[in-house]
Amino acid sequence: MTYRNLTSLEIEKLIHNGCMAENWDDITVNPDFSSEYIKAVTFSGKIRLGVFEEYFILPGGLKKHSGINHACLHNCEIGNNVLIENVQNYIANYRIGDNVRIQNIHHLYVEGESAFGNGVEVSVLNETGGREVLIYDKLSAHFAYILSFYRHRPALIKKMQDMVRSYAEKQTSSMGTIGNDVTIVNAGAIKNVNIGDCAEIEGVRHLENGSVNSNRHAPIHIGYSVMAYDFIICSGSRVEDGTMLTRCFVGQSCQLGHTYSASDSLFFS
Repeated sequence: MTYRNLTSLEIEKLIHNGCMAENWDDITVNPDFSSEYIKAVTFSGKIRLGVFEEYFILPGGLKKHSGINHACLHNCEIGNNVLIENVQNYIANYRIGDNVRIQNIHHLYVEGESAFGNGVEVSVLNETGGREVLIYDKLSAHFAYILSFYRHRPALIKKMQDMVRSYAEKQTSSMGTIGNDVTIVNAGAIKNVNIGDCAEIEGVRHLENGSVNSNRHAPIHIGYSVMAYDFIICSGSRVEDGTMLTRCFVGQSCQLGHTYSASDSLFFS
């Protein structure tokens, strides 16, 4: 699709709605874009906006029209029928898919270049090191077992580590991704995190340097007071109730909750 620049009339309407821009020429929009539902937004960097035509039906029956209200956006691509409102700080360097709802968050940004948890060293079995497993999106129990128990085969270990590092390099980007049909509400800080389709993130305290590999067939739920650093969470998993993770891989359909805490750990399906 070919995006276009804003018209002078649309810019006037946006200013009337309380919006500001570092440079209005840096904003491109869907050909069917309407400025009606963009209010009190500050734009900077390169911005791309879709259309805002549909409604969200929230729990309890409340109806909310898609749009952007009370937010600061920097270097962002926003898909169609997205609702973003009440961003306390800002959203920066993200590609946001269609039908995404982001409400009442502190900030969401990518700083520098990130591999989003891929290539992180996890010191399993031995806290002093020597049996590190490099985690990545497609890590299996078999792959991790060989990496940690076959240290007497250094050529094999090096080859496997190089494979993971090569994958991590391909995932490295200065732009984060939020998939389609994602919900992020009442969240604290989210930094350098990729989020897949249909994920539901509500009430988290802090997510940093990770991947939430959700998909439409097996969505991920991350709940209240969760804190996670240097992590990968795979499809179908639920991480809730104050769970704290540091340098962890959470495999498919795992459930972590009740203030569980873990570091340098691998959980498989």
